[in-house]
Amino acid sequence: MKQKIVIWVLMTCDKCRSKALKIAVSVPGVERASLTGEERDHVEVEGDCIDSVKLTRRLRKNMAHAVLVSVSEVKKPNPAPKPDPKPEPKPAPKQPELVRCVVAPPPCYHACPPYHCCEVVDSNMYDPSCTIL
Repeated sequence: MKQKIVIWVLMTCDKCRSKALKIAVSVPGVERASLTGEERDHVEVEGDCIDSVKLTRRLRKNMAHAVLVSVSEVKKPNPAPKPDPKPEPKPAPKQPELVRCVVAPPPCYHACPPYHCCEVVDSNMYDPSCTIL
């Protein structure tokens, strides 16, 4: 049986808080310990078969003042309902429309009108210093 124990401890500094947590964790059966409250003066401990009286006595002996506030059972949360194993059928995807793209040829360096083929008629048009040709 998991239980949750809350103990108020007189703590004035961070060193006292860390000392109280070390004492709380040293008790057999403790799975989790934390500081709660507005002034971080409550030690909250969770675990199986924790002796709350023994824990309170240890804190009183080492910390000077401790008061047992509450001891309660930790209830397991209800698991979320599982979704249906059969998912709803999805509608068929629409077929994309076929689009035909016409790509224009690159512009001609002879200044021909677009979409016309160029033929070199005069050999004077060639530039001998050109490295592309």
